[in-house]
Amino acid sequence: MLKQVIASGVLLALSFQSWAEENTCQYAGITLHGKVKKVDSFPDIKIQVVTSFPDLRVQVVQSFPDNCGQWQWVDSFPDFTVQFVDSFPQLKIQYVDAFSGKP
Repeated sequence: MLKQVIASGVLLALSFQSWAEENTCQYAGITLHGKVKKVDSFPDIKIQVVTSFPDLRVQVVQSFPDNCGQWQWVDSFPDFTVQFVDSFPQLKIQYVDAFSGKP
């Protein structure tokens, strides 16, 4: 009986942990908003642009990319780098004009 209670407690704790990670706007420890640079090799994240069923909706902004999914394209001092790929992406994005973030 005690083992079942302990196992239930561990499973409950793990479910809360995964829930917290899902609600953060991160991928592999990288916050998915901020200044982004396009690169051809050695990216932080490989992305594919899709029109439906994205992992993240991205809004390109000119300044203050503070919310989830808001990206500002830069040439220097990026928060993270991305490479556009046609297959085997780590993250699928969809460009939007409003309501950026996780779908």
